[in-house]
Amino acid sequence: MHSCHRLARGLAGGLAILFCTLVSAVGDAPGVPSSRLDKVLQSGEVRVCVWPDYYGISFRNPKSGALVGIDVDMAGELARDLGVRLNFVESSFARLIEDVTRDHCDVAMFAIGVTPQRQQALRFTRPHLVSDIYAVTTRSNRRIRSWDDIDRPGVVVAVARGTLHEPVMREKLQQATLEVLDTPHAREQAVASGRADVFMSDYPYSRRMLDNADWARLVAPPQAYHLTPYAYALAPGDDAWFERLEDFVRTVKQDGRLRAAAERHGLSAIVQTD
Repeated sequence: MHSCHRLARGLAGGLAILFCTLVSAVGDAPGVPSSRLDKVLQSGEVRVCVWPDYYGISFRNPKSGALVGIDVDMAGELARDLGVRLNFVESSFARLIEDVTRDHCDVAMFAIGVTPQRQQALRFTRPHLVSDIYAVTTRSNRRIRSWDDIDRPGVVVAVARGTLHEPVMREKLQQATLEVLDTPHAREQAVASGRADVFMSDYPYSRRMLDNADWARLVAPPQAYHLTPYAYALAPGDDAWFERLEDFVRTVKQDGRLRAAAERHGLSAIVQTD
C-alpha cells in the first residue's frame, strides 16, 4: 500500500483512496498470478530452456531429432510433478541470461555452471552435478602429453565464448595463448585442424568427444583443477517459484530419480546427491 500511496500523490483524497482500492483489488483478484509458480500452474505449461548440443545433458539426437540427457529427463519429471505439459525452449550459454531474465522460459535446465558472473544475474537451485575441467587434444599431438604441458609458451588453448571455461582459463593460464571461439564446434575444429593444441571442456562434453571423434584424446588434471557445481537457473526474486524448484531438486535426490537418470546417461561420476 505504501507504493500505491506514492503513485497516488497529487490526487484528491477521495480519488487517491479509490485508486489504491482498485490497485489492491487487482493484485488480490483470483486468476491473477502472484508468482511464476501460479503462472505455470494456471497456464498448464512449464517452459524449460535447454541447450540442444550438450551431450548427456540436453542433446538433440541427430538421427531421431529427440532431445535426450539427464536434464531432459529431469525437466520431464518437473512437469509431471507440477501436473503441467512441458515446452522446451532452445537456448545456449551465450543467450542464457537474456533468455531467463527476459521471460523466454521459466527455468533453464541444462547443467548451468554456477559462477560468480552468472550469480550476479541469475538465481540458482542447489547443485545436482559437479564437474572439473578437462582438456581435449588430438591423438597425434606430441606436445600435449600431460596436464603440465598445457600452460607452456606456444601452446594454443581454445574455449567457447560464454562458457564457464572462458573466465576460468583467462585467470589460470600464464604462458599459453587463449583463443576464444564463438561456438563449441569452432573450438573442436580448431583442435582437429591443428590451429589449436587443446580445447577445454567438462565431463559430459568430453564424453561426447571420446564417444564420437576417433581423433580425440582426453587430458585430465592430476588433481582437482577447478570444480564447478551445476544447477538450474531462474530469474532473481520470486521466492515461491524458487522454493518449488528447490523442493523438486531435493525430492529427486532423495527418491533416486536423479541418480537413475545419471546412470542412464553415463554421468554417475559427477552426480551430486547430497
